[in-house]
Order: sequence, then structure tokens, then C-alpha cells
Amino acid sequence: MEFRHLGRSGMLVSEISYGNWITHGSQVEEDAALACVRAALDCGITSFDTADVYAGTRAEAVLGRALKGERREGLEIFTKVFWPTGPGRNDAGLSRKHIMESINGSLTRLQTDYVDLYQAHRFDYSTPLEETMSAFADVVHSGKAHYIGVSEWKASEIRAAHALAKELRIPLVSSQPQYSMLYRVIEAEVVPTSEELGLGQIVWSPIAQGVLTGKYLPGQPPPEGSRATDDKSGAGFVGPWLRDDVLERVQLLKPLAEQTGLTMAQLAVAWVLQNPNVSSAIVGASRPEQVHDNAKASGVKLDSDLMKAIDEIVEPVVERDPAKTVSPERRPHR
Repeated sequence: MEFRHLGRSGMLVSEISYGNWITHGSQVEEDAALACVRAALDCGITSFDTADVYAGTRAEAVLGRALKGERREGLEIFTKVFWPTGPGRNDAGLSRKHIMESINGSLTRLQTDYVDLYQAHRFDYSTPLEETMSAFADVVHSGKAHYIGVSEWKASEIRAAHALAKELRIPLVSSQPQYSMLYRVIEAEVVPTSEELGLGQIVWSPIAQGVLTGKYLPGQPPPEGSRATDDKSGAGFVGPWLRDDVLERVQLLKPLAEQTGLTMAQLAVAWVLQNPNVSSAIVGASRPEQVHDNAKASGVKLDSDLMKAIDEIVEPVVERDPAKTVSPERRPHR
């Protein structure tokens, strides 16, 4: 496993992070979840990503149990706040009230005194940014989080938050966006802004919800047991990619993966890691062997001819519109 600095911070994170968005506490049984975390640790993964909202707070609790007994200083644990975690009007968003209450809930479930990275899961248009950043500053200064990050924020929002973070003397070091060969909306604005300000990307869905494994075939129904057939495992997220024009292009990538001695999944994860602004790529799993497979993408160098060949194949179906980075106009609630 290779390691990279998280943005311009001094903290190193594993190039591959293990995330439990739609698996722990919902899609897979706890024994399987614990086995996947053990596989991640065995592969040298030290960075683990979760969020208070995943599986209605259960994902954090499962991760806490899975990492219990590990040397805390040898791990980098990331979690997030924004989406509803309860029925109350203040159980969502980035108000001071919700942030201060949510960090305590996350720490309890994760069975730790602090998280290494606390992230704003979306931008909150219902709360003054000054209030949000002031609350994050208190979280950092109280020792409950070492660093602050954002997820799916626009470049202009990142810039405004960075200015306040600098004023408040807290390290805003990361952005967590969706990024893959097929979904490149961060390249035009978020990446250049992040490079300028010293933020690194911790990217999610580098395999495009499994589409870049090549298991979904044009003109055929999704395989039984795949994510596309299971509402609990994110069928709604993979659906937009299951167009024949996309699936046909993905099939054309198979010879390139074979030439490089990589699986399709490894090629997809390695591709996002070629971007120097990417600090880590998040992979999820329902089986330990998936973790072992994806972890082998760490340290892989793809030459310029291969990168060009990939671009030529997928270009007709790539999503690049920066306007796709969006947060809810109104604070969500249950």
C-alpha cells in the first residue's frame, strides 16, 4: 500500500481508503462487514471513511466495532455531518447545534475520542457559513477532530470556506467528490481551486458504482445479486450508468486492462490515482476478496499512451458539467 499526503497537510493517508456507505449496517451482515474491514487492514489500508447518516447511524457503529482493538494512532478515521440523523428539525444541516451534537454521536458510535477528518457532507444554504466554520473550529480546538474537509462542494464554496478556515486557524484539507473515468465534473473547477488552496481529493465511486468492472453488459439485464438489482445497495445510484452507450464503451476497456495485467476494477481505481490532486480513492465491498482486488491498484502507474487510449474510448459518454456538483437548496429532514 502506498501513502499520500492529504492535500498540503502533514497527515498521510493510504491511497486506497475503505468506505462503508451502502454496505455496513444495511447491505451486508455484520460478520461480512467485519471480514471486509479485516481484509482492508491486511492489505495495508489505514484510512476508513464513513458518515453519521450511513445506514441511519448503524454504519459508524459497525466500523467502531470492527476497528476496536486496533492501534488508534495507526488509523485515519473520517466521518461526515449534514444529512438527517433524527426526526427533529435541527437533526440535519450544518448549524452549530447539529455539528456539536453530531460529532459527539459519531465519536460514541466509532468508540474513539477523536476523528482524524470531519467533513461537511454537503453545503448548507440554510446556515451562515461563518456559523458552520466557527463550529468546526471549536470541534478542532477541542481535540475532537484533527482536520476538516468538505464533500460535494462547489469551487466557490470551497474558496469561501478556506478563507474562514485560515482566519479561524483550522486546517481545511480535503474535498470528497464523486470521480471516475466516466464522471469528471471536478476537473474544470474543483481540482484547480483545491490545488491552489492545498486541498486533496478523497474520491468516491471510482468504479462508477461497479459499472467500470464490466459486469453490466449492453442489452442484457443486470446480473442477479448485483448492486443494480438491490435497492439497499444503491440501485438508484448505478441506474443512470446502465445505458447501452455507456456499457458498450466500458466493454471496449477490457483489452486495455488485460494488456496491463489489471482487472477492470483495478484499472478504474488506478486511473483516478493518476490525478496528482487525488489523495485517496474510496472503495467499498461486500466480500473480502473485493477489498484485496481493489487494493492492488495502489502504486500502479499508467503510461500516457494508456491514459490517452482510455480517454478516446470513454470520451463520448463522460460527464464533465461542473454544475452537477450540487447540495440541497433546503435543509433536508426526515
